[in-house]
Amino acid sequence: MSVLTRDEAHTRSALLDVQRYEVHLDLTQGPETFGSTTAIHFTARTEGDTFVELKPDTLHRITLDGTPLDPARLDGNRYPLPALAAGGHTLTTEATMRYSRTGEGMHRFTDPSDGETYLYTQLFMEDVQRVLTAFDQPDLKAVFDLTLTAPEGWTVLTNTVTTHDGHGTWTAATTPLISTYLLAIAAGPWHSIRTEHRGLPFGIHCRRSLAPYLDADAEEILDVTRALFDRYHEKFTEPYAFDSYDQAFVPEFNAGAMENPGLVTFRDEFVYRSAVTETERQTRAMVIAHEMAHMWFGDLVTLRWWDDIWLNESFAEYMGYQTLTEASTRFADAWTEFVASRKTWGYEADQRPSTHPVAPDNVPDTAAALLNFDGISYAKGASALRQLVAWLGEEDFLAGINTHFARHKFANASLADFLDSLASATERDVHAWAESWLRTTGVDTLTPALDETGTRLTVRHEGTRPHRVRLGLWDLDPEGAPRRRPDTWLDLTPGTPTTVTVEAPRPALVLLNDHDHTYVKTAFDDVSHATLTAHLSGITDPLSRAVVWTALRNAVRDSRLAPADYLAVVRAHLPHEDDPAVVRGVLQFAHTQVADLYTDTARRPEVLALLGDTCRDLLRRTEDGHNPSLRLTAVRNLLHLATRPETLQEWYDDGTVPGGPALDPELRWALLTRLAVLGATDEAAIAAALDRDPSATGHEGAARCRAALPTPEAKDAAFHSLFEDDTLSNYLFTATAQGFWQPEQAELLAPYVDRYYPAALALAARRGPALAQAAGRTAFPRSAVTPAHLALGEETLRTATDATPALRRTLADQLDDLRRALRVRENAKG
Repeated sequence: MSVLTRDEAHTRSALLDVQRYEVHLDLTQGPETFGSTTAIHFTARTEGDTFVELKPDTLHRITLDGTPLDPARLDGNRYPLPALAAGGHTLTTEATMRYSRTGEGMHRFTDPSDGETYLYTQLFMEDVQRVLTAFDQPDLKAVFDLTLTAPEGWTVLTNTVTTHDGHGTWTAATTPLISTYLLAIAAGPWHSIRTEHRGLPFGIHCRRSLAPYLDADAEEILDVTRALFDRYHEKFTEPYAFDSYDQAFVPEFNAGAMENPGLVTFRDEFVYRSAVTETERQTRAMVIAHEMAHMWFGDLVTLRWWDDIWLNESFAEYMGYQTLTEASTRFADAWTEFVASRKTWGYEADQRPSTHPVAPDNVPDTAAALLNFDGISYAKGASALRQLVAWLGEEDFLAGINTHFARHKFANASLADFLDSLASATERDVHAWAESWLRTTGVDTLTPALDETGTRLTVRHEGTRPHRVRLGLWDLDPEGAPRRRPDTWLDLTPGTPTTVTVEAPRPALVLLNDHDHTYVKTAFDDVSHATLTAHLSGITDPLSRAVVWTALRNAVRDSRLAPADYLAVVRAHLPHEDDPAVVRGVLQFAHTQVADLYTDTARRPEVLALLGDTCRDLLRRTEDGHNPSLRLTAVRNLLHLATRPETLQEWYDDGTVPGGPALDPELRWALLTRLAVLGATDEAAIAAALDRDPSATGHEGAARCRAALPTPEAKDAAFHSLFEDDTLSNYLFTATAQGFWQPEQAELLAPYVDRYYPAALALAARRGPALAQAAGRTAFPRSAVTPAHLALGEETLRTATDATPALRRTLADQLDDLRRALRVRENAKG
């Protein structure tokens, strides 16, 4: 299959004007394939050579202006159209397409709970070609007319309002101009809840087996949706441009969600079967906000080429968090979760060899573009935009983006177009700002130093970007509690120390980037570090605490703070933390990086015990029912940290944690997985648990448990399922991989490290980008933290020149993390 290059897209865009697609899909042909008929109406501006794309199981017929062409001329995913005459044309194809089990194209899922089947599309990047014939690039927008034939009793959802014409035939209203990757279809016996808002039909949908859980949360989801919709209309002068707003929670979805206009698709884990924390409910609300922002950033105005994905993702990420804090919902502290968890994704991605600018100036093809949907395009880009607003002012920022919408609605735009729109609203040099912020890589570092009097503060700035930050100065009151002085804004110039006078007495804590308005690593002077060691939990602002915890995390990863010293702060202060987002972020880092990667095998049980004691302290604090989200966070982590099975088995048999919560399906499977890791359960118990919970997530839980069993037979079976069978869906593959590699089973797993690399390379070539990324991310032997493993991986990357780009990039990132872990371990010894 050929990937589309930027030059090819530019040439085709200059040649063609695509007006309309007429598409009919027949979804009644059986469990493996479906019928696809496409008519494309387009104009060639001049005579020229071009091509159209499709990835059929079988291409039956193709005609151009009524003249039959030879289907055998299809070359991979391209059908050539040489010497195309100037003027209007109609290209028609009839094909049989294949359903996907990897979350790409038209994904087909049969619910093990009730046997019902559901279909949905994920057509991002090049996957529309798995469903219909298209001139597949974002700047060839067109309108779509869809008709579909579906089994009786199904509902068909698309980007626009659909009408059931009888006998399983559905017709969708004509779309506005949209890019090919934004077309969306979801078909099946959906459970639907419908309402109206501002005169538009709104709906939420899920598979029938999840109906009780969607019903329970429907009011919350719809209230959040309405509040965000209203707030966006207060911020943006261009109204919502589509005829309806449906949100479908679909099974085995690879991303968190996809911004298809009029039909947003979400992974259906957001329909909660089990107890969740307030942070998780806030995350769901933020994803709703993120995808709704895309209705303007990405759907109304779309990038010209994939080097400007930040114009979609960074904006949706920033607007999602910011608008959620402004809308009339209870989720006003979203930025704390961003700092505690989401932003760290950007920091880590930006310090790997695969880093790239937020707005790279040349993404050569679609394969390269796919790799840039990462922590830089999302978290770093959102943080950069938050800095832009701090520097520019929100009024001018909103004026600039509203100008951008007005100039480019239903069309395509580039970074240059966006900067011109911003420049029209301000006297500031936004082009220079963009050069330093969007065209560079890496993370700047700010370090404070106070003179002997404690009244003259110097900020050393290592890096290349200007920053406008809030300076947080904290004193200790007579009881030893930190109290913040009035905020001061600092404007920092790269390479130039900034000196300010501080009012006496000397502050106990200097916190640069308090409130987190920029993207930067911050350090602490000795007095500030001592204050944090003793008083971190006394800081009253959760966002400030999150900024501190993230700074400490970065210091550990950079070997500026010993893991043991970080854990001492965790043990002293996390038991007193009230914010579940902060607790979750700290425990996740402490467990998955400090314990699993940065700690020698011999000391790992000691670290797990320390973290377990921390969780037990949190449980004791919440015995009276105070802060159930905090209690649930502690219980979840405690299950994963246990080194002995006896207490876990008691909880499993009793069906509850003493004092609550009761074991719901999620907790039961998590507990059974840990028992499997510890060798304290068996196949019979796993089968009994699956009988109790035969849902899709139950099957994933069983796969995870079976792969975690510490026996040669279990590991051989799991490895075969992962890399040799090719029947696992994307979710079952991930669940099996999550169970397979366990730090406690290093000796048993050692032979599989060598087997992993050739197996992963072959799998990626066979099963495509989604499974390639899963093989490189979740199925990577992360628990093998040894120089020999690093050498093997580096040699594989050096010699496997034909590795798929998705796998190569993921392996390069994983090996860099392994290299960092070995370095942290070595520095900790010194």
